[in-house]
Amino acid sequence: MTGQLRHMLRDDDINHEEQKAILRLGMRFRSDRFYKRPFEGPQAVAVLFDKPSTRTRSSFSIGVAELGGYPLVIDKSGSQLGRGEPVEDTARVLTRMASAIVWRTYGQDRVEQMARYATVPVVNALTDEFHPCQVLADFLTIAQMRGGVDALEGKTIAYLGDAANNMSNSYLLAGAVAGMHVRVAGPQGYLPDPVIVADAQRIAADNGGSILVTTDPREAVAGSDCIFTDTWVSMGEESEYAIRSKPFTPYQVNDELMGLAKPDALFQHCLPAYRGKEVTASVIDGAQSVVWDEAENRLHAQKALLTWLIGVQRGDEGLLA
Repeated sequence: MTGQLRHMLRDDDINHEEQKAILRLGMRFRSDRFYKRPFEGPQAVAVLFDKPSTRTRSSFSIGVAELGGYPLVIDKSGSQLGRGEPVEDTARVLTRMASAIVWRTYGQDRVEQMARYATVPVVNALTDEFHPCQVLADFLTIAQMRGGVDALEGKTIAYLGDAANNMSNSYLLAGAVAGMHVRVAGPQGYLPDPVIVADAQRIAADNGGSILVTTDPREAVAGSDCIFTDTWVSMGEESEYAIRSKPFTPYQVNDELMGLAKPDALFQHCLPAYRGKEVTASVIDGAQSVVWDEAENRLHAQKALLTWLIGVQRGDEGLLA
């Protein structure tokens, strides 16, 4: 196998079979956290943070260490990026020292610029437009709970709330790649970019899935296998909570909406969650909630993704299975 540089910048950077391969690796890491150690040495993985984080920082830092590597964690205040150094200059430096670059930042253009100049894999750990690592963990959770990776095809998932945010975009694209039936519901003014929807519809058609965008939360959740939500107010907008949250009240995931899904439907939330806002305590703390497995699966999914990316780059078949 010839090596090829690949990045994970948005959910459709991988195809159907590649997504399944990564998720299967994730399942192996769930059962054996030291299944593979591609960064033995240790080799460094640069993990950059322009935004605060709990789960992303923990899962990537611990994950890289468990893969045999050294997580070089750099906050915005501790890098020249935070002082205006061009992204391409940072990429040129890090790519000579690190085996991979992980970045949690703002605009999608920033990770794309990093990838343009890097000669190692670049992973989007969250941007304003996409959150692919989270959704890999979410799908790994469904696979864990509902029959494995091959069982994802044909599953119906529903996302409720701010349908114009990065989580909505990632569910649309990743669900389409998986061959799922993806339903996204939000109020007028908070619906996904038509360009993202069109991309998702095209990919879904190739993989046997479908896409529904609606303003009706009941339509979205009816007969679904898993319901997702996210905070109604993004990081940095907390002072606007009272104003911004009003349109989303009908999209709160509560017992009534859960009752419209399949009887064994799962509930997931990328966290942090605000009980009594986007989800009731009875749902997130209830029997159908798998949010803690979901949070743990960030570790396993991201280790799988890094292992797969570095395996592709090195042309190492042993790291891909």
